[in-house]
Amino acid sequence: MISRQFQTLLQRSRTTTHLFQLHSSHRSKPLSDSDQYSISQFILSSCSISIEFARLIFDSSPNDPSMFAWNTIIREYSKSSVPIESVKLFSQLQRVGLKPDKFTYPFVLKACGRCSIVGVGGTLHSSILKTGFDSDRYIGNTLLKMYSACNVIGLARQVFDEMSDRDVVSWSSMIASYVACNCALDALIVFQHMKSVNVNPNSVTLVSLLSACIRLLNMSIGESIHTQIIVNNIGLEVALGTALLEMYSKCGHIEKAFCVFNSMNEKNLQSWTIMISGLANHGRGEDAISLFTQMRQTGLQPDSMSFSGILSACSHLGLVKEGKKFFNEMVRNYDIRPTMEHYGCMVDMLGRAGMIEEAYQVIKNMPMEPNSIILRSFIGSCKNHGHVVCFDENLKKLLLQIEPNLGANYVLAACVSSVSENWNDAAGLRAAIKGRDLKKSPGCSWLEVNSDGAGEIFKHSQGSVSSSDIGHKGLEIQNTPMSRSNKPKASSQVEFTLGYSFYSLSLALFWLPKYDFDENVGFLIEKVSPHFSLKLRN
Repeated sequence: MISRQFQTLLQRSRTTTHLFQLHSSHRSKPLSDSDQYSISQFILSSCSISIEFARLIFDSSPNDPSMFAWNTIIREYSKSSVPIESVKLFSQLQRVGLKPDKFTYPFVLKACGRCSIVGVGGTLHSSILKTGFDSDRYIGNTLLKMYSACNVIGLARQVFDEMSDRDVVSWSSMIASYVACNCALDALIVFQHMKSVNVNPNSVTLVSLLSACIRLLNMSIGESIHTQIIVNNIGLEVALGTALLEMYSKCGHIEKAFCVFNSMNEKNLQSWTIMISGLANHGRGEDAISLFTQMRQTGLQPDSMSFSGILSACSHLGLVKEGKKFFNEMVRNYDIRPTMEHYGCMVDMLGRAGMIEEAYQVIKNMPMEPNSIILRSFIGSCKNHGHVVCFDENLKKLLLQIEPNLGANYVLAACVSSVSENWNDAAGLRAAIKGRDLKKSPGCSWLEVNSDGAGEIFKHSQGSVSSSDIGHKGLEIQNTPMSRSNKPKASSQVEFTLGYSFYSLSLALFWLPKYDFDENVGFLIEKVSPHFSLKLRN
């Protein structure tokens, strides 16, 4: 048996060197069958320090490892960066003639879920049914999660329905599975069923339900969950508090989100980051920057996501100097490598400020090829600021190459061409839209009827609501007949009335030779995001 001295040394080991020394001192001693316990304990202790060293001990064991040792190494690999090793070890276990027990299956199922290998998971499911382990509640819950992780929600629901014994973990797993698979309404239906059978939700259940409310933009259910938290005196621990403030923020109630944030006794980096991003998205950039400074004063080190939020705030506020400072601090002081999102924030910030050349230099110096979001942001800035003299046509071509089937890209490219008076190119892009039968999504607004938050959410876009449903004065655009000899300017200011507010749009006009300008003026309009809402009649 393992000696007390050896066990003490094993417990005090903190490095691979310590483990190697202990292993060397006992390797020369013959081990009996009863010493399987010592090998198992050695593997267990080694896993927390180095899974590679634990695997070395496992593979070089003079005797066949015990089932405990197999389960230990399989479990550790299922949590590691190479979960596929768990599946390989399970196959090896079966080849040597050992039978997996009720502890083995959950570890391998977890690995299958992480690797998204539903085929192997299905084979394990069959083995579980044959061995009678399907009645084990823990195995059933893990099986459900595996199918959910593989995005096979139908089989996950089948496992749930066939479970004879469900606990709060089972219900919470099913709700979380629906949310993860973007079936938020089904998640709420399962919760109603859960309440009907008198199973009380825990904080994990409530976190998933709040995520469902975010997907549905349904704040009324979110508020009822908040009420349930208060009435049942459920502690607002970090995960639940963060989910609650995110729900209020995403549903447009930033003040309530901030109240929840301030009431949390403990906050982690995610809590701060979501609150900072929420303030930035609601146009409160100065508050976001102030909160970011507060966060750093608490000793928390901002991560990549935190800097994305603060750079976004600088972009919306037009704080170019501050944005550059934060970007440089991220790279130099925190050694965070900028991601595509960080570069996107910088390009957007500089583009909004009209600093087109600097935005272009950011794109040129990026270590990766810009994505379509960055390209649209930059090209849109060129169009909005009329900066087309040094415009890089290759960026426009790259955008159409990355997303060749998105109509909005052709519209944006045509607008830039028209601003630069490149009418032939604009006409070619318009022809490409028709030839490919592409559509451009119209601008739209989400409106909630009834101020108490219990009303329905309506999506309003061009032509989707009749004039009898909307109180308005009308939309009128006056076109002036033009001839070929009277070419349109690069842009023309058109005023129109909507509601009782006046807005001015810059409509890029382009000349299409096949049309008679005495009759028509062709123009393309980008999405318009009006800073007002339309009041629907009851």
